[in-house]
Amino acid sequence: MKKSLAFILVIMAFLSCSSPKALEYKTYHNFSIQNLGFNKSSISLDLEYYNPNNFGMQLRNTDLDIFINGNLFGHSSSDTLIQIPRRDTFNIPIKFDVNMQTIFKNAWNTLLGKEVMVKLSGKVKVGKANVFMSFPVNYESKETFSFF
Repeated sequence: MKKSLAFILVIMAFLSCSSPKALEYKTYHNFSIQNLGFNKSSISLDLEYYNPNNFGMQLRNTDLDIFINGNLFGHSSSDTLIQIPRRDTFNIPIKFDVNMQTIFKNAWNTLLGKEVMVKLSGKVKVGKANVFMSFPVNYESKETFSFF
């Protein structure tokens, strides 16, 4: 009886330990310019993601490079602990400084409402129960930023 109970528990534990699914990017919110300068400006926004997993997690830190049309737009680092709910959306606040010369290269396409290629590259540290692992981030998408 004890052996069969132990065998059932091992099988249940094995079946419940599926590999986690990747977080899904949804959209961005709250885009704002915090500090506007001729050489450098500070930008903040919230990235909305969906967690398709049956379990919650924690995001420990981020270290991301942001590219627009292949040009380095800025770098963002954060070490704020963010709770990621299971099967729900959540926001990651991002703040970064940008070189204004890079913005001027992409300004015409942005003002006309044309699509630009946005790429995020770097790593994030995600975990559960104070056990964290670093995962690479390589996200690429066409986005439309229009001021009109």
